[in-house]
Amino acid sequence: MRKVNLNDMEEYKYKVIKKLVETNGNKKRAALRLNCTVRNVNRLIAKYNEGGKAAFQHKNKNRKPAITFSPKVKKQIIDLYKEKYSDTNFRHFTEIVYEELGVKVSDTTVNKWLREENILSPKARKKTKKQHRKLMKMKLKSAKSEKERNRIKEVIYKVEKSEAHPRRPRCKYAGEMIQMDASSYKWNGSDIWHLHVAIDDATGEIVGAYFDLQETLKGYYGVVSQILLNKGIPALFYTDRRTVFEYKRKNAPLDNEDTFTQFAYSAHQLGIEIKTTSVAQAKGRVERVNQTLQSRLPVELRRARITTIEQANQFLLEYIKKFNDQFALRLNSTKSVYEKQLTSTQINKALTVIDSRKIDKGHSFQYNNLHYMIVTADGTDMYFREGTEVMVIKCLDGKIYANINDKLYNIRVIENWEEYSENFDVRPELKKEKKKYIPPVDHPWRQNSWKLYSSSIRNHLYGAHN
Repeated sequence: MRKVNLNDMEEYKYKVIKKLVETNGNKKRAALRLNCTVRNVNRLIAKYNEGGKAAFQHKNKNRKPAITFSPKVKKQIIDLYKEKYSDTNFRHFTEIVYEELGVKVSDTTVNKWLREENILSPKARKKTKKQHRKLMKMKLKSAKSEKERNRIKEVIYKVEKSEAHPRRPRCKYAGEMIQMDASSYKWNGSDIWHLHVAIDDATGEIVGAYFDLQETLKGYYGVVSQILLNKGIPALFYTDRRTVFEYKRKNAPLDNEDTFTQFAYSAHQLGIEIKTTSVAQAKGRVERVNQTLQSRLPVELRRARITTIEQANQFLLEYIKKFNDQFALRLNSTKSVYEKQLTSTQINKALTVIDSRKIDKGHSFQYNNLHYMIVTADGTDMYFREGTEVMVIKCLDGKIYANINDKLYNIRVIENWEEYSENFDVRPELKKEKKKYIPPVDHPWRQNSWKLYSSSIRNHLYGAHN
């Protein structure tokens, strides 16, 4: 006869029912002791008479749940994390497991499995890290071999402290405040790139993202162009206090406004206010989204086999949509203060870099180590007096224009050497563009479409019944 092991509650039920049956006791009193009905006491008596002590043991005892994972799948998931995604937070890792293995597993389960392997999530809370560090130190004292002690020391070393940013109420309307920042990180695993990010304070939606080698005006212009094209003109940019956004002249009076930077001038022309701060915690939304992106984006770039900064910028356009679908808040579309969306041409003219130059003795000016000649729309050279002020305008697409006395001119580069010699080279013949053939209305190819078009016009003018 096999031994029957009961838990405390089952043991108590068994003893009460056994005594009741053996002494033919009072069922009502037994029901009060067991906190149940007399009807249920009768059921327990029947169970006792039929199966004895074993009848009080739960039928699922020592059975694995139907939803449990096999040891093979568990090992596969743990090995996948250790070998490929050890820098990934657990929630993100569960999404990867589903995409790559087709297995749905909760982050709680993954956390339990990896804790057994002495692995903490990179996004673990400070309290969790403290508890884990304490546990590891206890294990370190009882470790028997030098190899085990070194392994535990390595685990303790990897547990880092994290700091949180204070929270504040979100803005009421979308487009009311756009927080902007750049984050330097080894996004592709080796090279340090700067990710310029803009996030809507009200919705938590990333409205623009752009990679560059440094934190530059070009990077922020790349972000702003995405905002203007996809959303419209916001009310305010909230940024850190960098010279890209503002600076003061040394001898400027204290009550004087900040001198416009290139970025500030473009924002001013669009009617966008700029607010700066030297405290990172003041723009905590974009700081927190930088932490999230540093956790998730390098893994996704690695999975997509992205190696160059150009590929990364193309990848961002689709990744940001996926990111916003998962993390951004859903607000009523009417609660938006974005002004009209701009076309690509308008954005190209709005986001410019402006410099001043002077015409030299050769009727040209120098810009970015190149000499330029001012020309008319048909390509005719223009000659201006030496010392004439020139406003050089470089658009977002890289095209350069010259403004003299509020009149806009095209320019051409003056090469150091002629491309062809008139005396010794034969100029290649320019291929004439083949004129596109457009068939007439009565052409057989267009007769059917013309009949359909004319009948639709006739129905519109005279009614379908005529």
